Amino acid sequence: MKIIHTLSELREHLSAYRHPAVVPTMGNLHAGHLALVRQAKPLGDITVSTIFVNRLQFAPHEDFDTYPRTLDADCAQLEAAGCDLVFAPKEAEMYPQPQTFKVQPPSELADILEGHFRPGFFIGVCTVVMKLLSCTQARTALFGKKDYQQLMVIRNMVKQFAMPVDIVGGETQRAEDGLALSSRNGYLNATERQQAVLLSATLKTVAQALREGGSADIARLEAQAMQTLSSAGWKPDYVAVRRQADLQAPRAGDPMVVLAAARLGATRLIDNLEV
Repeated sequence: MKIIHTLSELREHLSAYRHPAVVPTMGNLHAGHLALVRQAKPLGDITVSTIFVNRLQFAPHEDFDTYPRTLDADCAQLEAAGCDLVFAPKEAEMYPQPQTFKVQPPSELADILEGHFRPGFFIGVCTVVMKLLSCTQARTALFGKKDYQQLMVIRNMVKQFAMPVDIVGGETQRAEDGLALSSRNGYLNATERQQAVLLSATLKTVAQALREGGSADIARLEAQAMQTLSSAGWKPDYVAVRRQADLQAPRAGDPMVVLAAARLGATRLIDNLEV
């Protein structure tokens, strides 16, 4: 596996390939990232993972400075998973001058749910993803379904800009107790880690109620789920039932998804379940 830090070297190395399959990450990798790498292997003629902690998607009060940087361990895991190339640029390589050109996603998709509680987040995500897809000349790019709204935003961005990239979603990887794997799970202490399973359990309860005909009273299901989390000491931002197609309010017969974000102690966790 080759590790590259500069754009010039990346372009030179990738000039020999026609169909890079790319897994963009911020590092601090877990089994979910590695599953995406393995999923990418048959989809291109070279499998590339990018590791870059993107300042543009962090608000001033968020954890950019403390976000774990674990490049050596990440590269060891990626090599074992069959990755061919890691692009791990420094910030000065990605942003040699202030990034004044930015991608502005539509408010109806990007200013709801995560975008409501993290203003500007998807501007930062879209800008860095477009840049990374350009740098790697990706023809296929894989993103996890755990970040459901992010996956949808990126798919729509690529479609509207007519970018020659297939966006592929990878299923959420979970611990044995159901907790969705996330780099931020590492912030949880031992007690919080035991409590964290409540988030996925709450989503399962809502999803089961919807399957049993509860779609007529979605607002009640959402409120009950919020109360379940609050009563257990969480600080929920949202539990929302939306249609899968565009994350708007579902209509009768629409495939749905239940999405949630909540803070447990100092750690903010997100999860979702398709229905």
